Amino acid sequence: MTRPSLRLRVLTFGMRWFEKPKLAKRGTPETANRDFERAAPYLFSTPKGTVVASDDPFDCITCGGGDADRAILYLHGGAFVTGSRRSYRAMAARLAKRTGVCVYLPDYPKLQEAAFPAAPRAVLAAWDALVARGIAPDHIVIAGDSAGGNLVFGLLSTVLQRGQRPAGVLAFSPWTDMTLSGDSLNTNAQADPLLPVSRMQEAVELYLGTADPAHPLASPLFADFPNPPPVFIQVGRDEVLFSDAERMAEKLGGTLDVWDHVPHVWQMFDGRLPEANAAMRRAARFVQTSFESANR
Repeated sequence: MTRPSLRLRVLTFGMRWFEKPKLAKRGTPETANRDFERAAPYLFSTPKGTVVASDDPFDCITCGGGDADRAILYLHGGAFVTGSRRSYRAMAARLAKRTGVCVYLPDYPKLQEAAFPAAPRAVLAAWDALVARGIAPDHIVIAGDSAGGNLVFGLLSTVLQRGQRPAGVLAFSPWTDMTLSGDSLNTNAQADPLLPVSRMQEAVELYLGTADPAHPLASPLFADFPNPPPVFIQVGRDEVLFSDAERMAEKLGGTLDVWDHVPHVWQMFDGRLPEANAAMRRAARFVQTSFESANR
């Protein structure tokens, strides 16, 4: 077992003793989103040379140039409460720099803005807009984290059933089961340095309203995936969402890349955290290999 870096130990200490208790307290979605949007520019490192071209329904983010014929469609996380093109710009730029591919970053309605299934419909519209630009499905990698990972796999199921097969799928700590049946919700409740299990049922109810938590667009763990592409999922061993990632990888025959000591979506600290740098290098290799395999 690799010893965590000093920076990682400091980060997880701060999360466990300051951020996790804050998240466990009751607050409005609007407050949570405001706080995250304010903090994001200071927390995450945008690489030099980042170029952002805004063209609804997404931003096209490059860093050092990008192959016009290939794309990464990145769906941001944030428990369906926080996150935006602005706050995820650094994450998208880091992925663009490491892969040499333009990252298309769309917004989708947060739960305080529109009820389910507004978010899945919005990301499907973003996919369709990308294909309409002339980028073939097998030249697109779908990627995302946490709640965005939920949307990634819901989108994957939808497009596969339409006969459109992406080059690959990359997911960081995806939330794939809104029935909350994963064992790690109990076994890792104390070990997870960031996510409070006590708030997850509330988030499900706010997001879904009266919709069935087992609906395949709400819990893609229960969706159908005819002829899936290569799938690469990274997750921390101590995360409460570990079981969601593990079961999704097993269902799709994907690769599960498990890391010790890391918090939820630690990859966002690429450029500032050694473990994030290493994880993003692995993720970038998967993306590049997926494009190469899909176009042989």
